Amino acid sequence: MLLTATTQLWAQGTYLSKEDFLSQNLGASYTGGKIWLNKPVKQKLKKIFGHKYPGLRIRYWTNDENKDQTAWILNEIGKVKPITFGVVINKQQIESIYVLTFRESRGWEIKQTFFTDQFLGASLTERLRLNRHIDSISGATLSVIAMKKVARAALYLSRQVRLTSPAVSIKPNGDSSG
Repeated sequence: MLLTATTQLWAQGTYLSKEDFLSQNLGASYTGGKIWLNKPVKQKLKKIFGHKYPGLRIRYWTNDENKDQTAWILNEIGKVKPITFGVVINKQQIESIYVLTFRESRGWEIKQTFFTDQFLGASLTERLRLNRHIDSISGATLSVIAMKKVARAALYLSRQVRLTSPAVSIKPNGDSSG
């Protein structure tokens, strides 16, 4: 019983802050923007997630030197609690994917590079599926499914960014301009 309780406590927590995720992946200079969830976007997100995605807009960030690179911080339920993911898309392919905060008692193994490396270079098909198979992890099935959904959503949203208004500059300290 003690081993189970210790494992659950060790698995839960914040592995990477939003600021660290953005600076490690986009560098010192990045721009923040919002994509508004209009009806067509909401419908596609519902198809990807299998439920309505909450909110009216989703924030994203772009590298000031590489506008093809976008970063997304999205939540999805694992078994009963949300898992916060960070996904970097570059030229419509997954460049990196991280578990930022894990709140479940099981499935934390999805944060390991042996698992996340499977997503690198993946893109989205016209049917809103990943273009490659992702192996699951025994005992972490719901967390794996959540990560796949978030990867698909980030790829889809990155496609949609070209249709949005100009982004607002966000400095690493959180100040904005524009």
